[in-house]
Amino acid sequence: MTGLYCDGTEKTRSLRPSCKIKICGLSRPEDIRAANRILPDYIGFVFAESSRRITVSQAVRLKAALDPRIRAVGVFVNAPINLILSLAAEAHGVSAGPVIDLIQLHGDEDASYIRELKSKTRLPVIKAVRVRTFRDIESAQSLPCDYLLYDTWTKDTYGGSGSQFDWSLIPPDTRPFFLAGGITLQTIPRAVSSGACCIDISSAVETEGRKDERKMREAVGTVREQ
Repeated sequence: MTGLYCDGTEKTRSLRPSCKIKICGLSRPEDIRAANRILPDYIGFVFAESSRRITVSQAVRLKAALDPRIRAVGVFVNAPINLILSLAAEAHGVSAGPVIDLIQLHGDEDASYIRELKSKTRLPVIKAVRVRTFRDIESAQSLPCDYLLYDTWTKDTYGGSGSQFDWSLIPPDTRPFFLAGGITLQTIPRAVSSGACCIDISSAVETEGRKDERKMREAVGTVREQ
């Protein structure tokens, strides 16, 4: 099995479509304005416990100001399915459409949860996998999601640790995946070479806990140069 990339093309070591980039944890209007100038492929709105967490009303306003060429990913941890569905709907006042375009599950959501969610929305679902050993990656291959997201396992947390797992654990025949966990501006080229269809970064493009437009621009430029 060779596997497929995010755009459906066959995965080989000699031919790979362009890797995409997601900047996660946007929470302020100025973050959105910076993203609109830089145009990453995806941005992330965090609806789970985090310093970057936003409310539904904040998300509605931020999405309304977001360039439509950028897709918004909603990040959830063990959230009620009805909450996710409410953000995937098209009835949010000032919003011209759904508040989110993709759903990222970053908690303990199992196959049953994912199947129920997918039976009620057409939005693509990304399931985060906290990687400690190859077995974590292997067992995730059968999950009924659209994409996997490989992140670093950290005790008592669901992500955002800023630490990196051993990327050599990722097999060449894995399902399409986003790569997260401790990616820095310096390690982006190696992250892209992992075969990821999208690089997911947050703290690497921040200064003192706030998104930094210069770093965001550098990250997007570096991914697209690979």
